[in-house]
Amino acid sequence: MADSFDVIVIGGGPGGYNAAIRLGQLGLSTACIDKRGSFGGTCLNVGCIPSKALLHASERFHEAETDFAKLGIKAKVELDLPAMMAQKTKVVGELTKGVEFLFKKNKVEGIVGEARITAPGKVSVKLADGTTRELTCKNIIIATGSDVAPLPGVTIDEKQIVSSTGAIALSSVPKKLLVVGAGVIGLELGSVWKRLGAEVTVVEFLDRITPGIDGEIAKAFQRILTKQGFTFQLSTKVTGVEKTKTGLKVTVEPAAGGDKTTIECDVMLVSIGRIPYTANLGLAEIGVALDKRGRVVTDNHYKTNVPGIYAVGDCREGVMLAHKAEDEATACAEIIAGKAGHVNYDAIPSVVYTFPEVATVGKTEEELKAAGIQYKVGKFPFTANARAKTIMATDGMVKIMADAKTDRVLGCAIVGPEAGNLIAEVVLAMEFGASSEDIARTCHSHPTLTEAVRQAAMGVEGWTMQM
Repeated sequence: MADSFDVIVIGGGPGGYNAAIRLGQLGLSTACIDKRGSFGGTCLNVGCIPSKALLHASERFHEAETDFAKLGIKAKVELDLPAMMAQKTKVVGELTKGVEFLFKKNKVEGIVGEARITAPGKVSVKLADGTTRELTCKNIIIATGSDVAPLPGVTIDEKQIVSSTGAIALSSVPKKLLVVGAGVIGLELGSVWKRLGAEVTVVEFLDRITPGIDGEIAKAFQRILTKQGFTFQLSTKVTGVEKTKTGLKVTVEPAAGGDKTTIECDVMLVSIGRIPYTANLGLAEIGVALDKRGRVVTDNHYKTNVPGIYAVGDCREGVMLAHKAEDEATACAEIIAGKAGHVNYDAIPSVVYTFPEVATVGKTEEELKAAGIQYKVGKFPFTANARAKTIMATDGMVKIMADAKTDRVLGCAIVGPEAGNLIAEVVLAMEFGASSEDIARTCHSHPTLTEAVRQAAMGVEGWTMQM
């Protein structure tokens, strides 16, 4: 085993492993260090992938329970939670092994251990057996990701008071689940357990759900979730939790202050966001600058203030998304290899994998108004889409915003079936600087959900044909 590399990547998540793979493809000797024991980071191990496995399984369960009869299918449905969890674990294992295979294919050395940067070009790794391995390199990429944001005064035990990690591994369906935080993680995992039989209450400090998403779409999304049985307490904060013989007694009060009330539940999910993981890396000792939120400060080429040290993904500024980390990783690797790596931050989509899904890209209507940009809007509801009717998924709509003068697409928000896939067309359009008319005049197969995107694009210029 070599102890000297062209590049050492610290962190084996979507930012880290993709950086390592791309560096290997470009012919640079690379090591990727991760302390978890299985590569893939939070996303593959305890985040995106296991949660999506449970979202899919619980959606099929709910569909069989509630919708099959409407389709003329008689079925007796019974939940086998251990089998559902086993399927989730199987998928995670296959994908983490896939990362290991890609390392071997691209001559990347994967090292399990805890890394600490001791100087520019020097990394000390504490291995699982307690020994230390000293490595040297020309460049270092920090890709350590993020961790669960703590709720002040609340201790997460991953049994009754859980983070997303505990919420994907519950041994039984809670009768009452309290979700703290109405963001992506809380609503996705709340959906899983709601479909499997839990009563779900969501407490959110702000006066709306899914902060950062287009306001009109967020309101429509909340109406849909409320119809599904979610209970929302907005503009509300948690001030304390007491464990009782029967579960938890959670104290809440209005965000602006006021009388306290209590909510009783079996399990409380803390999902108020994530924070960059930058501790214990030796960054302060070698002078790597962090911002007020603990994120590694970089320039547009992912360089820190210390020569030869770069950062990508959740540990630096920007949205905390696996695909954003992957794009930054690719660009950073190419820059180190002397190529022209680049990320278009105006064309990074975001998806909430509930049912229906919510997907967005580009600017929200609120952001366009705040920036004083003149724009036009086109909308189309799934109630008017033929394919949505045939699959009984007519909740939601597509909303496209384009520049009033140039017609260039500036943003899109979709709440509806397959929104995460439908948004890809608009992301590609924005990447190429397309207009709403470009989408509107592109032939779309019939009957498909994609026609809703086309009809919304037609609506920007006022010629929607199917409504």
